[in-house]
Amino acid sequence: MQAPDDFNPPAGPAVELQPGLRRVLAPNPSPMTYRGTNSYLLGTGELAVIDPGPLNDRHLDAILAAVQPGQRISHIIVTHSHLDHSPLACALADHTGAPILAFGGPEAGRSTVMTKLAEGGLAGGGEGIDTTFRPDIELPDGAMITGEGWQLEVIHTPGHLGNHIALGWDHVCFTGDHVMGWASSLVSPPDGDLTEFMAACHRLRSRDWSVFHAGHGAPINDPLARLDWLIDHRLTREAQILSALEDSPGTARNLAERIYTETPAALLPAAERNVFAHLIDLVGKSQVTPEGKLSADARFHKQS
Repeated sequence: MQAPDDFNPPAGPAVELQPGLRRVLAPNPSPMTYRGTNSYLLGTGELAVIDPGPLNDRHLDAILAAVQPGQRISHIIVTHSHLDHSPLACALADHTGAPILAFGGPEAGRSTVMTKLAEGGLAGGGEGIDTTFRPDIELPDGAMITGEGWQLEVIHTPGHLGNHIALGWDHVCFTGDHVMGWASSLVSPPDGDLTEFMAACHRLRSRDWSVFHAGHGAPINDPLARLDWLIDHRLTREAQILSALEDSPGTARNLAERIYTETPAALLPAAERNVFAHLIDLVGKSQVTPEGKLSADARFHKQS
């Protein structure tokens, strides 16, 4: 599923998506962020800013300019602590006095297997972590955030990052980077955990949503179909890995080279991380076994 070519709004102006909800696009387009980070302003009096975005003065000015007479920013909510989502939170809090709310710091919610890999020296790949991020208020799964005329339900959705949350607003869901319409979410160990990513997809799939507003890209107007696509996409990749291991054992790097045959060499490290994420998941499901300790360099066998 490809990103729609017509989604290319200007960075800066606040765009109304529906009554009580506006989007301000940050000026940080890249291969990882598409057109840039979407910051959302929810409310008509007390405003929640969802994902303030990267540390960028232009974006800070744009968010503050979107506050209309009689309005104030009362909550700053961060879906996860990647550098394109959380760093502006502190500057915005300094200007507004609003507290910063999130699941926790950069390592909050990290699974046991990923904690062991990190302790063994495996570092994250892909999107950078905001290592100094600390919320004023930590949000457990199921917490309700209430402002004037609105209420948000916190849904812990680890997988892209351990501290990732989605936010339910009636039948609308702010999905951060867990579900996007323009690309599948990056899952890169030890920050990303595919087992938890898939579980969170199924959890979201069990709810009745009308639209997803993602951290990047256009609104997703058929959210359950998009979740089905993401789940099927991962299951297809899993089947390719298992098929390759039927032929012969391999490392994550070797398997990536065998599976991603049309991928440019410069992108193979990302493909290798993706394969490793699947291998960890398959080890947990007792379908694959590493030679020796589980690591990014281990050689893997398919169990009979």
